[in-house]
Amino acid sequence: MSIDVEDWFHVENLKSSVSRESWPTRELRVEANTDRMLAMLAEHGARSTFFVLGWVAKRCPDLVRRIANAGHEVASHGYGHHLLGELTRNSFREDVARSKGILEDLSGQAVVGYRAPSFSITDWAIPVLRELGFRYDSSVFPTVAHDRYGKLGGVTAEHSVAELEGGLHEVCISCLTIGSVALPWGGGGYFRLLPYAAFRRGVARIASGRPYVFYLHPWEIDPGQPRVRDLPALHRLRHYIGITRAQDRWDSLLADFRWTTVGDLLAREVAR
Repeated sequence: MSIDVEDWFHVENLKSSVSRESWPTRELRVEANTDRMLAMLAEHGARSTFFVLGWVAKRCPDLVRRIANAGHEVASHGYGHHLLGELTRNSFREDVARSKGILEDLSGQAVVGYRAPSFSITDWAIPVLRELGFRYDSSVFPTVAHDRYGKLGGVTAEHSVAELEGGLHEVCISCLTIGSVALPWGGGGYFRLLPYAAFRRGVARIASGRPYVFYLHPWEIDPGQPRVRDLPALHRLRHYIGITRAQDRWDSLLADFRWTTVGDLLAREVAR
């Protein structure tokens, strides 16, 4: 189980109407939404990895402490929610190092996992992550073509966990493979769109033969978030589809399977 801790206005789908400069003036809803997720995880005895945006951690330090104190893994989602294609190698290093330092100070944990905003990972980022002391990346979503998703050489839908250079590992978001097609089956808008019974069957099928990795954002269980107008139709669909039913679906998913952190999954797979 993984949760990408960012607020509603950080989302790439809203970028055309919500400027980065306006973020400090926007209604901050991520803390209350994440606390609700923490309560649901506790109810089901589930553990999760929280990929926390440094921008959020700076403004909600007690939230990071509550995540760690509840026994979950704290990992990095970078600091400023930049797609990697917008960054140079040096600015990427500064962004991730800043996030890692804040999160380690707040959580008291070594932060060893990273997830790129919008899964926009690229090969040149891997040596930087290794230099900064990360043990794994969890940014590859090896599905059909997507305008933001990145990829890593040699990592395909056949992999759940793949060793990269220098002992760093990739823990992929899960896909359901039908023939030669890898369907997105790891969470997000796909989880909100598909009928729950069908999604659950797909999860069970994947998990019967390999590790399964799911992701969700706190804003996805928040139908009361401010509605942004004048969005491109595709971006509006991606962001708002199924948002009113996502919390109930996630509650069912937590009940239907046993969940642990990405770090624990990796340790188990490497040992095996």
